[in-house]
Amino acid sequence: MARAKKSSETTAANLGFEATLWAAADKLRNNMDAAEYKHVVLGLIFLKYLSDAFEEKHSSLEQAYSDPKSSWYIAEPEVRYGVIEDPDEYRSENIFWIPKEARWPYIQQNAKRSEIGKIVDDAMYAIERDNAVLKNILPKEYARPGLDKEKLGELIDLIGTLNLSDSDNRSKDIIGRVYEYFLSEFASAEGKNGGQFYTPRCVVQTLVSMISPFKGRVYDPCCGSGGMFVQSEKFVEAHGGRIGDISIYGQESNPTTWKLAKMNLAIRGIDHDLGAEHADSFRRDLHSNLKADYILANPPFNMKDWGGENLKDDVRWRYGIPPTGNANYAWIQHFIHHLSPSGIAGFVLANGSMSSNQSGEGEIRKNLGGLRYDRPEEMRVEDFPDTVWTIPS
Repeated sequence: MARAKKSSETTAANLGFEATLWAAADKLRNNMDAAEYKHVVLGLIFLKYLSDAFEEKHSSLEQAYSDPKSSWYIAEPEVRYGVIEDPDEYRSENIFWIPKEARWPYIQQNAKRSEIGKIVDDAMYAIERDNAVLKNILPKEYARPGLDKEKLGELIDLIGTLNLSDSDNRSKDIIGRVYEYFLSEFASAEGKNGGQFYTPRCVVQTLVSMISPFKGRVYDPCCGSGGMFVQSEKFVEAHGGRIGDISIYGQESNPTTWKLAKMNLAIRGIDHDLGAEHADSFRRDLHSNLKADYILANPPFNMKDWGGENLKDDVRWRYGIPPTGNANYAWIQHFIHHLSPSGIAGFVLANGSMSSNQSGEGEIRKNLGGLRYDRPEEMRVEDFPDTVWTIPS
């Protein structure tokens, strides 16, 4: 009986919790494409997270300042209210200040109104106004005519079932789990294009386990939604380290994906430097002076239009000028350029990049001193004792 009771509880620890929530949210998608619906759902989840973190602190302040037995007690109601509503009380503990019109209870209270789209948009604008680090990051298209407001209200009620302020749920990273699961499901729903913002978790975990980023600077010049960084932080914590033992640096060329990454990392409480805006790592390297201890990346495979014709004299091409029609070896040399003398990189590329001889790629590989064989199956591990190779079947 105890086991049955436990399984009926709505907690993140339940098997299939994220899947159940996803199925319910997906039913509300109606005729919207996954690529469009993604920003609607993830934006609301982010808003719920911000609000719940704020409300938890708000409640603790209210309790402390309202209890006559507390050493923090303030007798005058107006003074007490002013202290509880002081933005600095929250910012001093790295909690985003959420104005009244953006707090989740207000949003959910108005979920059934026809103006709910504008109410959510106004909430996003208000949060950006009062939190400069979130400027121009949050989605603000909930009032558009194409978004069914009744479905939006139902989605708000659904996300409202997430209890993110409970300390137990926060320790289980319920919001992070839901956010990550939804990212993966949207990537699956979008098919091939989904790979632009999401790398499968198993791939990320393999790379992280291989290079073991315990402490130092971690860099991803094509970071998508930031999954490499999230798994790196999890790795550190799982091995007895602390969030903050690694410094996060990244870059993303797609503006909407860059925003997803910023939100994904903010939900996890991970400090990061993804640049002031989205930018192409080849044409505008935002971390040109960075020498990273670890590089984790899943760049676009066989990228044709990467601007190589205008970068032939670039300082990064120490081992040969990469072909203008394929960026694979431009990525490899970009990674090497940003490695510290003792740094290590783990990345994913198309299988063909290990044996291609087109447009000088074989010569670049030879100059790199690594993949010197035309046929990957002929490689001998003993030739490279300090290198970890993954050989395609």
